[in-house]
Amino acid sequence: MRSLLGQANPLVLILIGLLALPASYAVRTLPVGLCALAAYVAVGALLVARWRGIGFRVGFVAFASVSVVYSTWLLGGHDVEVAVVAGLRILVLALPGAVLAAYVDPSRLADQLGQRLRLPARPVVATSAALQRFEQLGETWTQLDRARQVRGFGPGRGPISRGRHAAALTFGLLVSAMRDASNMAAAMEARGFADARRRTWAEPAPWRTADSLLLAIGGVLAAVPIVVQALGW
Repeated sequence: MRSLLGQANPLVLILIGLLALPASYAVRTLPVGLCALAAYVAVGALLVARWRGIGFRVGFVAFASVSVVYSTWLLGGHDVEVAVVAGLRILVLALPGAVLAAYVDPSRLADQLGQRLRLPARPVVATSAALQRFEQLGETWTQLDRARQVRGFGPGRGPISRGRHAAALTFGLLVSAMRDASNMAAAMEARGFADARRRTWAEPAPWRTADSLLLAIGGVLAAVPIVVQALGW
């Protein structure tokens, strides 16, 4: 079960994230929100093998939820239950997408979009290339940081020094991204992406039984708050 997400069809992962939208609308009471969150936690414990990289994403969602709870409590008449329900609605909406986005492979997503959904090849390949470069921004940032520290331009202990260091890294990251984008555009042009009308794909884009199983699990998760709400909890 834990390898199911790693081998999943990217389209299935995106669909599960979209199913969270109608599910979040059903979170109107505290029991409904708690039941939906409990279902998320149970399924996540079964399917997610490593939380090290995903925990960072979940932390952002939790921070957004806490922010909504506080603002709703502050501006909504200091009603604790209403504020908590609003925070749970954010968790139900954003948690599936935040977790599953870590498993979306750009190359496999492009294969599915081009072969299964029959989308135009040029924007599909361009989107895949852009997503791959976006995933490498963190690695580029680390390399720039190490290079500056080796040359003696590391940050000091004060906030001003750290701010200048971050600004320098941001500028270097921007320059690196623009250079890589130019190189990639030239490489794609040399391979005929501008003039080709039909393209072949190197890898197949199958729909496996495991994809149907995972989509069914996502449908059940999305149905939990709807069913609980319908039962009048």
